[in-house]
Amino acid sequence: MQTTVVDHPLVAHKLTLLRDINTDTPAFRRLCDELVTLLGYEATRDIKVEPVEVQTPVDLATGVKLARPLPLLVPILRAGIGMLDGMARLLPNADIGFVGLARDEDTLVASTYATRLPADLTGRQTFILDPMLATGGSMETVIRMLRDRNAATVTGVSLVASPEGLARLAEAFAEDATPVRIVAGGLDAGLNNKGYIVPGLGDAGDRLFGSI
Repeated sequence: MQTTVVDHPLVAHKLTLLRDINTDTPAFRRLCDELVTLLGYEATRDIKVEPVEVQTPVDLATGVKLARPLPLLVPILRAGIGMLDGMARLLPNADIGFVGLARDEDTLVASTYATRLPADLTGRQTFILDPMLATGGSMETVIRMLRDRNAATVTGVSLVASPEGLARLAEAFAEDATPVRIVAGGLDAGLNNKGYIVPGLGDAGDRLFGSI
């Protein structure tokens, strides 16, 4: 498994604002959207393209276009929805799947309550959107779903990751045939006894959509 923590002043700036308890919900949504677009540039560095020739106002030019099959974006509900627009802005032609996971706050184990994914992902590059890579349980579950459907590659995109979550994924997919990569905006100190990232930015779902 490959891990990339994006080192860029704008990423650090926006992540700092996201952490701030005084950042209200509308601003948090906007910052999340902006940050995901920045992370998406790194996450799509190896996106598959094919050559194409276009007519400019002056002459023919050779360039590239996204190769088929088109990529698949998979936000993990509910917090991952807050990352979807930012990623879809980069890949407007990508298909979109969904996985709903609910974490038991006592056991910290996530259970699946909804899945909407293509049955066959052969040859397709896939991108999982999950703001907080904490214990790594949710990300591992969805990676396995995509791998079992024969995805060509799986890239997880998170605003913040923990060392514990990354270690779990590195162990789970150390010798996996499907290339797995994690791209994060920040790597924090660790988890508290409730499984929250410290210092983190709180519950991303609540900060995006309000407490339910």
